[in-house]
Amino acid sequence: MMIVKRSVNASVANTSIMTVATRFFSTIRNTVEARDTVVFAAAKGGLCFGAPNKLGHWVRAPTTVHGVSVVRNGSTLAMSEKENKNDVGSSFESAASASAGGNKEENKVVSYWGVQPSKVTKPDGTEWKWNCFRPWETYKADISIDLNKHHAPVTFLDKMAYWTVKVLRYPTDIFFQRRYGCRAMMLETVAAVPGMVGGMLLHFKSLRRFEQSGGWIKALLEEAENERMHLMTFMEVAKPKWYERALVISVQGVFFNAYFLGYLLSPKFAHRMVGYLEEEAIHSYTEFLKELDKGTIENVPAPAIAIDYWQLPPNSTLRDVVVVVRADEAHHRDVNHFASDIHYQGRELREAAAPIGYH
Repeated sequence: MMIVKRSVNASVANTSIMTVATRFFSTIRNTVEARDTVVFAAAKGGLCFGAPNKLGHWVRAPTTVHGVSVVRNGSTLAMSEKENKNDVGSSFESAASASAGGNKEENKVVSYWGVQPSKVTKPDGTEWKWNCFRPWETYKADISIDLNKHHAPVTFLDKMAYWTVKVLRYPTDIFFQRRYGCRAMMLETVAAVPGMVGGMLLHFKSLRRFEQSGGWIKALLEEAENERMHLMTFMEVAKPKWYERALVISVQGVFFNAYFLGYLLSPKFAHRMVGYLEEEAIHSYTEFLKELDKGTIENVPAPAIAIDYWQLPPNSTLRDVVVVVRADEAHHRDVNHFASDIHYQGRELREAAAPIGYH
């Protein structure tokens, strides 16, 4: 009687463990051929077998070791081939990879979620190769924006922000001179910092106060991402030297901490400074265009990443890229001057809707 009861309990326990294992811990997505296959193998402690269940997960049946029933589920098959060279799991994994016609390492990553990532294509049917952005994140730049707009500094903080940017430009002019490709690359490594810092601080503020941001978190993070895409574009045009890379690390480290502190102390000053920084960027890209028009800088074909990101015509050139980048900077100028004006009025950013949508 005791033996029968113990056997029934063990059977119930094994069935429960197998159900839980197949539901929550299996990570192997099997092919149609694998589902119809039953593999028998000799394992330590006795003969065991495995088969796909009705959900498509590979599960090994109970094996008795020292009188204890053990279940090994499909997640054990994700171990390395070296560790499982004598195990049925390794054999099945190799068979599944071969039947799927894919790389074993790639199948491991895909099988964790059990979902094969879909391939994204362009409108012409060719494969989309960019991981940093997708087609629905691209946009057409508004190049009709006023490039000559300037915010005249009136208050003490405005003048301080204006002359801070002017002082920062002086060593940049000396170092890069007329190498506008490298200059643009360096400028974008700095220009992508304020949006991220401002968006991050507003994000934390929204969490602390349990309040919405009026869209400003998204607007500032979009600004940072747009500036980063400028950098990714000019990286294709100007290959930075080792000392220029080292300069980027040092400048970014100093600027990030300085801007972070400045934003904490006075957001109105921080946004105003970025507005003036973007005005200088517009001036720099205007000079870049003049050099391209004079032939001093070769007007090479536009990088593929720029054509995809700004939805430019296939035959676009570097000049076309500089034009849309300059338009982006003009938008960032207006956004940050607007943000500073809101603070000068004694209001918070969330009280005025953020000008988002041009990205």
